[in-house]
Formats: sequence, structure tokens, C-alpha cells
Amino acid sequence: MSSGEKSLRNFHLHLPHLHHHHHHQGKKQTRDVPKGYLAIMVGSQGEERQRFVVPVMYFNHPLFMRLLKEAEEEYGFDQKGTITIPCHVEEFRNIRGLIDKEKSLHHHHHH
Repeated sequence: MSSGEKSLRNFHLHLPHLHHHHHHQGKKQTRDVPKGYLAIMVGSQGEERQRFVVPVMYFNHPLFMRLLKEAEEEYGFDQKGTITIPCHVEEFRNIRGLIDKEKSLHHHHHH
């Protein structure tokens, strides 16, 4: 058995842990968000919601504001705690990609 196969097998053993950690997230949920970022939940009806941490500057972006508007119409704006956006996770990823691409056009990457 080549070493390649062995590492692949080990990799599979670690996968389940990825799914456990969000059960413990309870208290520290807001604490692990960097300064200048906000945690939001994304997911349309019948889809498992996913948590995203996005830069606050997204909230000034037209694409993102459209999502927030949808969230407002869907849930009202007295959402307690984390904002939930009623959009498919995939769609949100696409929008995030577009916003990131625009940002990198305007300024060069400072990572």
C-alpha cells in the first residue's frame, strides 16, 4: 500500500469531526468573529442553514443590500442576534465571490 493511500484513509477518519463542532458553538458564537466582521446565517427554506462570517463593509454593497432587503421582508428587522438571510447557500457563495472580485479590482490584495 502506498503512502498516498494511507493518508487518504486517515483523512476520512477526521471528516466526522467537522460536523460536530457546531453543536458546541452556543456561547462563543459571537466571540469568534473578528473585529469588523459580522456573523450571519444563510439558507433558504428546507435547506440546512450555514453560518458565514462576512466583513461589515459587505453591508454597504448593493448586492448584499439586496439580500438584506429580502431578509427584512421575510423575517422583519427585529431579528434577535444573528441575521438570517433567506437565500440558497450556493447563491450566497456566488454573491460573496462577486463582491470579493470587485474588492480585489479596486484595491490590490492586502491579505
